[in-house]
Amino acid sequence: MDPHEFHGKDIPHIKLDPNMTIEDLVEVYASTGYNGRQLGDAAKLYAQMIEEDATICLTVSGAMTPVGFGGIIKTLIERGFVDWIITTGANVYHEDHFAWGLPVKQGSFDVDDMKLYENEIVRIRDVYIKFNETLEAEDQLIQNMFGDDFPDKPFTTAEFCNLMGKISKEKSKHPEKSFVTSAYEYDVPVYISTIKDSSLALNLAVHRLKDKIYNLDFVREIIEQAAILYDSKKSGILELGGGVPKNTAQQTGPLLDQILKRADGGQDYIIQITDARPDTGGLSGATLQEGKSWGKVQDAHNGMVTVYADATIAFPILALYVLSNQKKRVPKRLYKKLDKLYEKLREDYSKNP
Repeated sequence: MDPHEFHGKDIPHIKLDPNMTIEDLVEVYASTGYNGRQLGDAAKLYAQMIEEDATICLTVSGAMTPVGFGGIIKTLIERGFVDWIITTGANVYHEDHFAWGLPVKQGSFDVDDMKLYENEIVRIRDVYIKFNETLEAEDQLIQNMFGDDFPDKPFTTAEFCNLMGKISKEKSKHPEKSFVTSAYEYDVPVYISTIKDSSLALNLAVHRLKDKIYNLDFVREIIEQAAILYDSKKSGILELGGGVPKNTAQQTGPLLDQILKRADGGQDYIIQITDARPDTGGLSGATLQEGKSWGKVQDAHNGMVTVYADATIAFPILALYVLSNQKKRVPKRLYKKLDKLYEKLREDYSKNP
């Protein structure tokens, strides 16, 4: 429809009911305007992605796991609503605190950080983490996981996280409190977009100083990610924030089209929840429509919704909406298929370079 003509749904005079469900609330959002409308449309688009059996990537930037949101991700994995993940190393590192029962508490943002430092309390906005009981305890866990027994051969961050999930599943106090262990159980690949920019990599330094070698095969990693898109009949991304995870997922299209000349076209759907401005030129705020010029998305006019909101507010609404009205999907178990997907793309490229 021509957006310059006077047509569209009537704006209702909203009435809230104490007995309303999350589906009713999303309908309220979708019938309004501004970012409320965008939030309603995003929830419905997420449901559409699930209904059409799209291969769904979740990207997570920002400190989402320290506020407990790993539990939401875990539930979506177990329902088959997330097929692969790209996140920061920090989110994986802090998620493991919950599995091992390491203390993370609500605190305050209006504090004297000099006093917190003296009390050995680390702050993420209004979340407190103990320096010794949590951070140093987690450091010892990571160092033990990836010490002398970790193979010297090249690895991807998906393999890194899969091993971490396996160990936490088998040995932690509360393996049910980690999306990384659920990803291991359901064969959901978890890629860390910049592993060196996190405590995961910092803890490898103690072994590297003893001549332990870590060979991250980052090129294999980006090919695997593109191969997932290449094999998918429909593909979509749910982006929490922006940053490197957002671009890592979206660059699968340019790798296939610009570099490998596959004419794939990019993602069918993208939902972005961000508080970043688009006018500063940064990737976090870049519009999804702009991505079409790079071949990151199929259509600049359809299948994309941006919600300008705090992800800690918007993400639970989207998640609860699909959990309430979408049937559980059979897990795609992409982790066990990565070798096959990689070979499929390589063979195709070899035949038609």
